[in-house]
Amino acid sequence: MNEPTQSLPITLQRARKARRLSQLELSMRIGVSQRHVSFVESGRARPSRDLLMAWMGELDTPLALRNLALLQAGFAPAYGTARLGDPALAQANEALTQLLHAHDPTPALVIDAEWNVLQMNRGARWLAVTLMPWVADLAPDATINILDLLAHPEGFTKSMVNLHEVGPVFLAQLMNEVSVQPALAPRVDAFAALLRARLGARFLHRAGLQPATPMLTPRYATAHGELAFFSMFTTFGAPQDITLSSLRVEHMFAADPTTRDVLRTQVG
Repeated sequence: MNEPTQSLPITLQRARKARRLSQLELSMRIGVSQRHVSFVESGRARPSRDLLMAWMGELDTPLALRNLALLQAGFAPAYGTARLGDPALAQANEALTQLLHAHDPTPALVIDAEWNVLQMNRGARWLAVTLMPWVADLAPDATINILDLLAHPEGFTKSMVNLHEVGPVFLAQLMNEVSVQPALAPRVDAFAALLRARLGARFLHRAGLQPATPMLTPRYATAHGELAFFSMFTTFGAPQDITLSSLRVEHMFAADPTTRDVLRTQVG
């Protein structure tokens, strides 16, 4: 038996557990017996292509993970992968550019599934350099990864004044992503190590406590005073390409009048 077939049960188990569904709940949703779900997850039975597509679709797994499961089961992948600059994605690329420009002077950026920054507007570039002046010296084609910047000793967290509130909650959210995208684990582990060093181990378990505000609102100490933001994310609806399905636009909004005024003055 080859390696992809051996790892299919692990892929399916992780995908189900990431959605916090029991085998019984999943079986009822996809119209098979719990016994069959158990057999597939243990490697004692192999799913058909149609069942596997329904299975992964019901769990709302990323398209890349669906392709992986299909390959592990011995089937051809169902979804293509085009580069963002590919002519086939020109319309989508234009939409992303419009979103970023429309959001100026407030920061906005396009990130992929691994949290690599693909595009930024003027507000995002200004904020990055304001919080991390050394970013201005990076090569124009350097890859910027948000998770790397979170774990960097001179990164985002250095000037964050409420790291004890924001850090544990964000770490818990990232751990959920790791369950369906294991490749993120080393970067998330590095962020956890930074939090442990800065806050102590006891703070890493505070994510489930009653939050002080209804939204996660990082606050930063800067030369322009304290700046505060909350974020919303935009994704493409019903994408059929892995690249598009992995993209997110993070729209940052000023959480108070002071932050709004600083952005208008410094960027706008």
